This record gives sequence, C-alpha cells and structure tokens, in this order.
Amino acid sequence: MVGNTFPYTIDDWREDIQLAVAHGIDAFALNIGVERWQRESVAQCYAAALEIQAPFGLFLSFDMCSLSGTCREDVAVLRGYIAAFARHPNQLLYRGKMLVSTFAGQDSLFGHDTLHEAWQFVKETLEEIAPVHLIPSFFIDPRRYPTIPATDGYFNWNGGWPIHLTVDSPREDVVKAKLDTDRHHLHHLGGRTFMAAVSPWFFTHYGPESWNKNWIYRGDDWLYVRRWEQLIETRDQIDIVQIISWNDFGESHYIGPIKGAQPNSHAWVDGFPHTAWLDLTRYFARAFKVGAYPPIERDRIYMWARPHLREADAVDDPVGRPKHWQLTDDTIWVVILATEPAEVRVWARDDRPARTFSVGKGLSKLSYPMEVGGGMGAQIIRDGMVVAECAPSKDEFVVQERPKTYNFNAFVAMSS
Repeated sequence: MVGNTFPYTIDDWREDIQLAVAHGIDAFALNIGVERWQRESVAQCYAAALEIQAPFGLFLSFDMCSLSGTCREDVAVLRGYIAAFARHPNQLLYRGKMLVSTFAGQDSLFGHDTLHEAWQFVKETLEEIAPVHLIPSFFIDPRRYPTIPATDGYFNWNGGWPIHLTVDSPREDVVKAKLDTDRHHLHHLGGRTFMAAVSPWFFTHYGPESWNKNWIYRGDDWLYVRRWEQLIETRDQIDIVQIISWNDFGESHYIGPIKGAQPNSHAWVDGFPHTAWLDLTRYFARAFKVGAYPPIERDRIYMWARPHLREADAVDDPVGRPKHWQLTDDTIWVVILATEPAEVRVWARDDRPARTFSVGKGLSKLSYPMEVGGGMGAQIIRDGMVVAECAPSKDEFVVQERPKTYNFNAFVAMSS
C-alpha cells in the first residue's frame, strides 16, 4: 500500500524490493490512493527497482475506494500514472501489455451508465498511451463477467480468506474452512487472465469515529500454508498469485517489515512482526512457479499465535471485540520444515509438560493450546540433538489475561 509509505525514501523502497526478491517475490502491486504525494513515492519505487537491476516488476493497482470515478474527467488521474510509468524498464508487462489492476471499482462509472461502458472508456483512454492488460478486483457476481468484455481478467481479492463463515456456521465448516471461491470466477472468465489471492491473516480494529472497521476473518488452521498448497495444486488454472499484503498494517495481513507510516494501527501492530511468514513465502513461491516443492536444506520452525484468548476481557477498549471473534481458536499454530524425520517438542509454558510429535521429512503442520501467562516455543530434535529452536522470550510475546485493548493480530516467529 503506497498510502503507508509517506516517510519512505528511495532507500526504503530499495530495501523492500531487495527483501522481496530474496524471498521469491517477482513484483509489487502498488495500491494507489488519492493523496498527491503518493505519485512521488511511486516514482521513488520505480527508481529503486531500476537501481537494483534485478528482474523485479512493478504494476499499478488503482484503489477505487479512494480515487474518484464519478465523472469522465476523473480518468485523468489514472491516465497520469500510466503516462509516467508505462515505459519504465521495471513496469510489469503481461502478454506484452502494461499490467493494471484495481481494488474495487464496481461503483466507479466515470459518468457512464454501465460498468462495461465505464471501464471500456477507462481502458481506451489509458491505451492512448500504452497497451493495457486490465485485471480489476470488482466485487460483483462472477456471472456478470461476460457482460464486461473491457476487462482482460479478474483478481479474486477475497479468495484468500473464508469470508463466508459466520458465528452460526457449523463447527465442521469452520475448521479448515473451504477456500473454494476461485472456481466460481474461473467458470465465468471464459479463459481470461485469473489472479488469485493468498493471505496469512485478517484483523482490523477501527471504531465508528474513524474507518468503522472492526472484524476478523478466521486465519486459523495454518491458513497461509493451506491456501498456498491449494494454489500449487491448481496452478495450471492460475496465471498470477498476489500476496495480500506486504504492508497493510491496518488489516494485519502484512508479511513485510513494520516500517513507514501506519494508519493508526500501532495498538495492534507494534511488537507483532510477521516477517517469518515472508521467510515461509520463499518455499511456496518457488513451488508455485516451478510446479514442485524445493528441497529443504535447513530445519525450520514457524509458529504464531494471538496475544490473548478470544474470550479475554479488555481493560480499556471503546471499540469493543471485533465481529466474528468467536470464529477463532485459542491455538498456537506451528509449521515445520524438516530435512529428515525428527521429533518436535512444542510448549506454551516452561512449567507445564511439552508435547512431542513425530514428523517426517518435509512440511508438517502442528498445533498446541494457548495458555494464559505462557508464550510459545518449539524444538526440532534429531538423534538426541536440538537442531532448531524457536522460543520467543516473555518480553517479546506472552498470552495476556486482561489485555488493555483487544488484539486479534498474530505474533509470528521462526527459528534462527
């Protein structure tokens, strides 16, 4: 999200791009809002990519919940961005055309009567500058796709979370909830480009006086891993995978470092790193691109949990519990990458017995109950030797009995 990069310099962009390249990410989707300063930040990002001289792409994603699309003249902002970056060496091309996406846009008619007419107008205007491959994320019924031939594909932005769950969903539907909305989009796309979403988490906590967003999607059951496994299994049907997100701190699904300008999300983001998910991304990104999981060259532990039980009472939080808080479980989620079969010890408190699991070579998904006053820890043991350990200190992470405010974000850790 460019909107969270206000204090960025070209050095910050360079660091982010180098970090992304090192973890198997091929491009950044630059979510662009209405603020004028964002244009300069985008320019710095393109300049940083060029300096690095790595095969890293960039593409524009117009946030139509921020940008205006009311009248024909509003297209000028989009056109200005296209004119500025269409011919940049790091502009991501897809099928020889400039890849352009959106967040929303189904209500942006640019003075026209229908969605097709509106975005046909937008596309024709942009293509006065350069050929465009348009993959929006309109939040509409996929059965409408055939009536909007102006688009070249679709981005299923919500596909990475089980957003269909409610507090009334049967337990058997909640656990390892289905992530099957892609098929509905693919069915109606008629062979056009499909961009799928993968995301590790979702929690946002804004009151009515700000963005009035206070809910979770269930991120349990190793969501990030299960979704990647699904995308790799169905990779022949998927053209592009977009990770949501690099730095959307407000919705807690960032996998990049905590830096830049947070959107008043400090209460649930500060002290809750997610870069262990970025490290895990490298394994799955390579598998998606080549069609086979890479060999595991080093034993690794990844684990995450929330900082309080779901029924904990916050001491001072006028926003209140997030909607759908009942859908999450009080569980530590653990992922193991093992070079050979091993034993894995997992614990929440030093004064309670750990649980030992036997795991085979490859990836294993484990879990352990959260405990008030405890933290989380795990070891991989082989031939009586500890070959990997992940044990955040109590100063880093502890499950609180009475948190000051509700925080359904995850603390994510990994072995060194």
